[in-house]
Amino acid sequence: MTPHDNRAWLLVLPAMALLVVIGLLPLLAVVNYGFHDIFTLNDVHWVGLEWFADILGSDRFLASLGRSLLFSALALAVQVPLGIAVAMLLLGYRRRAVWGLMLCALPLVVPWNMIPMLWLGMIDRQSGLLGPGLDAVGFDHRFTAWHTWALILLMDTWHWLGLVVVLSYAGLSAIPQAFRQAAAIDGASRWAVFRHIELPRLGGALAIVLLLRFVDSFMIYTEAFAINAGGPQDATRFLSIELGEEIKGFSYGQAAARATLYFLIVLAVVWAFIVATRKGNDTA
Repeated sequence: MTPHDNRAWLLVLPAMALLVVIGLLPLLAVVNYGFHDIFTLNDVHWVGLEWFADILGSDRFLASLGRSLLFSALALAVQVPLGIAVAMLLLGYRRRAVWGLMLCALPLVVPWNMIPMLWLGMIDRQSGLLGPGLDAVGFDHRFTAWHTWALILLMDTWHWLGLVVVLSYAGLSAIPQAFRQAAAIDGASRWAVFRHIELPRLGGALAIVLLLRFVDSFMIYTEAFAINAGGPQDATRFLSIELGEEIKGFSYGQAAARATLYFLIVLAVVWAFIVATRKGNDTA
């Protein structure tokens, strides 16, 4: 047997060094700040776990955590099935599907801070394209909580559906045509083909989609803040909005502790997802 040449690891050293500088060191700095009360960089006082205890003991934190988890669950429940359905529809157009994919992916290149401005313009009662119609049915995102939720969820879906479509289309396209032909010969229904052939082979692509969309939707900030700044009556006060308020209030120590907790929550969810995925693969 030819021995392994470990010199190949030298090729990844530049990337590892860059990752340490731009990823690990800033993360460690934030964690360290979470144990201090910071007035200026030259006026820092050790407070230990005080910030963490205050945040974890706060009812507002638990309420915001519940809202963020609920929003992520709604975003995944809407966007993943819809994205798969659009990808399956485009699959039937063969080469012409590229135009549909480009159209779906177009919102992905729109800057985040422009999205709420774009939608607020569309629903403006006086000049918006959708404003008069929404006004006629009583839609009011400023004072009705579920209207605000619906608008934020709609914006997030419009922005990120293209990612789900593109990855799902790539997964569906990679399935050999012989599988579908064999199912057709056996007289399998369209649902049976999807359930037993396409869905199992979409697992890899869907795993990436679920992780990316959960992390992003869990920390949604720009859209939620621009639409109603956490209102009405804190109905859309997500975790990220509380973090943003502490940063704007120059409470850097508490903000660092909160950011550390958010990082640990996301890390725990990702770890649980990976464990569940591996168990699913082992039993498959």
